[in-house]
Amino acid sequence: MQNFERGGEVNYCESLWGGPMLVAGIRSWSRQLLFVTACLAWMLGGSFASQVDPVANVDQRQAVQSGTELELSREWLKAIEYYEHALDKWPENAELKYGLRRSKIHFGIVRRYSDNSFRDSLLGTSRDEALNLFDEVLLKVHTDFVDRMTATSFVAHGTESLYLALRNERFVEKHLSGVDPVQINNLRRILRDQYWNKPISHRTVARHTISQICDIAYSTTGLKPTCVVMEYVFGGCNALDDYSNFLTPDRLGDLYDNIDGEFVGLGIEMKSEMGKGLLLVNVLPESPAAEGGLQPGDYIVSVDGADCKFMTTDEAAGLLRGYAGSQVRVEVASSIGSNTNRFATLTRREVQVKSIPEARIVDKANGVAYIRMTGFQKTTSEELDSVLRKLQGQGMRALIWDVRGNPGGLLVAAVEVLDRFVDSGVLVSTRGRTSDQNWTYSAHRPGTWNLPLVLLTDGNSASASEIVAGAVRDHRRGTIVGRKTFGKWSVQSIYPIQMSTGLRLTTAKFYAPGGQTYGKIGIEPDIFIEEPETNDFARRSVLGKDIENDPDVQRGIEVLRTNLASR
Repeated sequence: MQNFERGGEVNYCESLWGGPMLVAGIRSWSRQLLFVTACLAWMLGGSFASQVDPVANVDQRQAVQSGTELELSREWLKAIEYYEHALDKWPENAELKYGLRRSKIHFGIVRRYSDNSFRDSLLGTSRDEALNLFDEVLLKVHTDFVDRMTATSFVAHGTESLYLALRNERFVEKHLSGVDPVQINNLRRILRDQYWNKPISHRTVARHTISQICDIAYSTTGLKPTCVVMEYVFGGCNALDDYSNFLTPDRLGDLYDNIDGEFVGLGIEMKSEMGKGLLLVNVLPESPAAEGGLQPGDYIVSVDGADCKFMTTDEAAGLLRGYAGSQVRVEVASSIGSNTNRFATLTRREVQVKSIPEARIVDKANGVAYIRMTGFQKTTSEELDSVLRKLQGQGMRALIWDVRGNPGGLLVAAVEVLDRFVDSGVLVSTRGRTSDQNWTYSAHRPGTWNLPLVLLTDGNSASASEIVAGAVRDHRRGTIVGRKTFGKWSVQSIYPIQMSTGLRLTTAKFYAPGGQTYGKIGIEPDIFIEEPETNDFARRSVLGKDIENDPDVQRGIEVLRTNLASR
């Protein structure tokens, strides 16, 4: 089985909303452990964007123009969301595809230059240290990535990242302030004419090629070698899938905290909205933020006196981070009910994240219970055991298991919780390029709960949640109600490497008990319920809290009542 200690190899199925949102403190939504989650999977439009279709009344030419305008205004997240909507409508449009690609690369550049650990640690390394880091990353990709990856492709994507970085405001401000734009354009021309898709036969040739580019960049613009190499480290990973990327020291630490289910911070999930501040998407119960009166839907507009209305999420997170026991003063604007901002002084401390924030009886007459599971982490199976015993004591005879909006987490946690409901047979299997990624996980009869079951899913039920859905369906263990799942059926491994950094790689695909994999397909529910018209943020903020007006839950109750009556 897998080693779950820090410093070891960790596998997971994850579905991270990593890009636009993170949890203040040490924890962020960006997660070697065997994981299943739709990670920096660019689920930007899926979880928190409005349901309004921005391309409903435009043609392809207008869509390309609108996306380009967002790029020119450097609104990278909005550009990504827009291009993804447009590609849903015109999936073969090459201009839209490249616009999306450009926007993702620029967003990645801005994000790492907002990362203190990148600026303070990685950019401070020597040329040789940076090249050694590149060597290790490329070797891991070559040996462990689920699909074969050539050095040519990896280096070419690094060249593309450097080429775009030379026009990225954040990169130029940091490294090329005062340099003649003509010199910068000359360097871009050299990259395009001499190094674009240059054949690379071996990893040693890759290092030599990047070293050449470092010399050219320094001689033409004064650009320091380390920042050049870092574009090849990060940019090379753009050749991989959406679930694989290089992790700075802070990002790797965030990921481990997500796995552990605890972190030091305020207990908020937030998303930057330029001009408005930091939207609080969620406030964890019993956290410093909750105790300070912060609520989902509020905006943080300043941190310790610093205006953050125009900061990125990562920039603001740098101000909100701190050690346990330290304090931070935030200015909060309410989205409803008040035009007056308020202030709160919050003390950072350890916060535990519960996998099951909601567990209760929703139909006392029939003994129908409800649990909402928001993630799969180390403590999930223990939490499940505890709430099931509690609900049993309250008369539970049937269960609604809600994994809507659940992006995934640890593969082993998904297996453990499934083992509580399936008494025998395969639960999930994984297959990768290397033998250590090929596993079959089976159920154990002792401790199985055989009560009637309804599973609630939606388009944000991803990865580990889909392992659950696949097993429930193939074992005919219950009824799936809601909407089709996200369709992320791959396994990532986290490899800690030098300089306290890490590499998240897709190393396998996972398969349902029946032998199918549903990547980019998702699992259809047995009973389809139309998506509520309210936007996803509003829906998430009340998910599981307004049972009487939740159509998915109400239909689940009906299914279980019928099931119980037929027994």
